[in-house]
Amino acid sequence: MRAATLLSDATMPITKSAKKALRQSQKRRIINIKKKNKIKNLIKQVRGLALQKKTEEAKKLLPQLYKALDKAAKTELTKKNTAARKKSRISKLINKI
Repeated sequence: MRAATLLSDATMPITKSAKKALRQSQKRRIINIKKKNKIKNLIKQVRGLALQKKTEEAKKLLPQLYKALDKAAKTELTKKNTAARKKSRISKLINKI
């Protein structure tokens, strides 16, 4: 994403501090989107492996997924209970198979 596209729908800041705040929020937004996409992709991979009965490979991906979810909860990208719920459902799916 380019900075120009992010500014298109927002009103332009006037003061120096407001301009800096806008730059910071744009950078954070891009980082947050990348983190959320990483979590989504990991969940899809683990689910796919679990549904293909490849539990060993799915279990190898679990630590990466747990780490991403815990970091997202710690930085308030997602709520703590949401991360816990996702971890619980994934582990339950793997253990059921």
